[in-house]
Amino acid sequence: MVEKLIPYDPAEDLTTDEAIEVFLADAFETGDARYIARALGVVARAKGMTKIARETGLAREQLYRSLSENGNPTLETTIAVLKAIGFQISGKRAA
Repeated sequence: MVEKLIPYDPAEDLTTDEAIEVFLADAFETGDARYIARALGVVARAKGMTKIARETGLAREQLYRSLSENGNPTLETTIAVLKAIGFQISGKRAA
C-alpha cells in the first residue's frame, strides 16, 4: 500500500498571536538568519502577504523573495514586517 503525502504549510496553523509568538521565539532562539527570515515569511503569509506589503510599503514580490528560504532581508525590512504583524525585534508581542 502506498501512502500519499500532502504538503504541510505551517502558515495554516498560525491563527493566533500566541501561536505566532511561540513560532517566532523558536526561530529567534536558533540565531540562524535564514531560518528567521523564512519564519517571518511564514507569518507574513499567515497574516496575508498583500496586507503586509500594504502596511510596510514594500512590494509583495520583494517580500516573498526576501522572506524565502534563500532570502536575505535587510534589517529595515525585518523591522517593518515585525511591526506590521504586531511584534517587535525581540520576537515578543508588542505592547
